[in-house]
Amino acid sequence: MTIRSISKFRPWLIVGLLFIIALLNYIDRTMITTMRSSIVGSIPMSDAEFGLLTAVFLWVYGIFSPFAGFLADRYSKSRVILFSLFVWSLVTWMTSFATSFHELLLTRALMGISEACYIPAALSLIMDYHKGPTRSMATGIHMAGIMAGQSLGFLGGWLAEDHSWNYAFTVFGIFGICYSIILIFLLKDAPKSHDKVTEIVAEKVKFGLSLKVLFSNRSYLFIVLFFALISVVSWLIVGWLPTYFQEKFHLSQTQAGIYSTGYVFTAAIVGVLVGGALTDMWSRQNKKARIWVPFIGLCLAAPAIFIANYSSLLAVSLVCFILYTFVKSFTDTNTMPILSLVVDGRYRATGYGVLNFCGTLVGGIGLYFGGALRDADINLDVIFQFASLLIILAALCMLMVKPSPNLLAEK
Repeated sequence: MTIRSISKFRPWLIVGLLFIIALLNYIDRTMITTMRSSIVGSIPMSDAEFGLLTAVFLWVYGIFSPFAGFLADRYSKSRVILFSLFVWSLVTWMTSFATSFHELLLTRALMGISEACYIPAALSLIMDYHKGPTRSMATGIHMAGIMAGQSLGFLGGWLAEDHSWNYAFTVFGIFGICYSIILIFLLKDAPKSHDKVTEIVAEKVKFGLSLKVLFSNRSYLFIVLFFALISVVSWLIVGWLPTYFQEKFHLSQTQAGIYSTGYVFTAAIVGVLVGGALTDMWSRQNKKARIWVPFIGLCLAAPAIFIANYSSLLAVSLVCFILYTFVKSFTDTNTMPILSLVVDGRYRATGYGVLNFCGTLVGGIGLYFGGALRDADINLDVIFQFASLLIILAALCMLMVKPSPNLLAEK
């Protein structure tokens, strides 16, 4: 293999390596929810305390995300990724030794800090390697790893039933530690070019200055608003869709779970890959394709949600929710590429960290208010129809994003 062919292959090798990390990232964070009975049987706790194990992870993860993104902008992205993977894998392994609720709570908080460092650095590294018309597909493959990890969260419950809840954390923790050691020799930052732009990017940045630059950028503010609106809708649907299917169509808990997760996550994985491929192809003719593809996707997602709730037929509702998930995924595969059209390389990881913070914060609020509205006798049909309005507002925010002429050249 020639040096030139190796250089062409390396950007996709990086995506493949990050795919596995993303997969592990979401298995480690979600598998605890699938082994509730095993954990509670070993460490007695209330339902509120068990829910707090996930909540504290999200809170710490969200709060630390902006600073975690800054670390990737300030230091080596690949080293931040390796550090994040090693630490959260070590924490995953440590979790297997927990003997009390408070020890579990501590490990979940530590996992929130360490996992927060990963996604902003990973997506920013992908942008460094994929500067041409491959950005959306590369991002889509990485996002598929995240969604596959969500789908494989059941492995925790399966291993807990066959062995013990500690066993699952031991297996995935040790695997992650070993994988991080292997990646020391494979995962590297993108080569630096010797132009003035790169020299500017290489300058050390400060956290306060990064936030000032980001929030003085009008287009970035619209991206934040867009991401917040989409996060509210996503968390609402993920959190309440099983209940919706169970109550409206009188399904069993198992049937509702299959419809709302099996079909939904499969559609999401296909959606990020198809959306990435379509965007990259169109970007060769239209420099704003990375904005137009998610906009069109959201314009299809809004009526899909509305019809899904209006229909009294299970098949129609299911197909519409699958369509929503498929086209909504176009936003997942294009968020970082869009961010790269308005924010230069010095602040991209910090910018995505802020998005993570906002998405986690408002997503949790959306889940809470969904429950509060149900307590007020407002059914999920109305709540989901309101979500379709939020999707329309998110699409309008996307249209307000104006790419920087200098960054648009990278597409």
